Amino acid sequence: MREFHSLAEMQALVGQELAVSEWVEIAQERVKLFADATDDHQWIHVDLERCARESPFGGPVAHGFLTLSLISGLFERALRMVDAKMVVNYGLNKVRFPAPVPVGSRVRARLTLQQVEPIEGGAQLEWSVVVEREGGAKPVCVAELLIRRYS
Repeated sequence: MREFHSLAEMQALVGQELAVSEWVEIAQERVKLFADATDDHQWIHVDLERCARESPFGGPVAHGFLTLSLISGLFERALRMVDAKMVVNYGLNKVRFPAPVPVGSRVRARLTLQQVEPIEGGAQLEWSVVVEREGGAKPVCVAELLIRRYS
């Protein structure tokens, strides 16, 4: 995990990749729990037999929104802002899912600080987040993440 002790330290690195998370496995149980939590039981995620017969991916794949939802945890395990009193998600500017995440694969996030903008009580940080699959040729999720950091 990479630690930053001040906003100034981070500002000096705008435009650079600041952290890479650990790998996280995407097990079928995680996909099933996400399907149950969101009521999204589309067969390409949860019907193993049908996936084996019909899926162009050769098996079940994770929901795109499951991959997106992992970003907060991947971020938290990759980077820590020591002096921040509170850090909150503010939103997303753009999200794409260029490639599927087959169940059983592992993903990780690459975090690049794009911009720092002052706000009342802190700063808004814009991050380029690229989630990659181990052994994959293309990213599985690309997002512009906005985080508000209060000091």
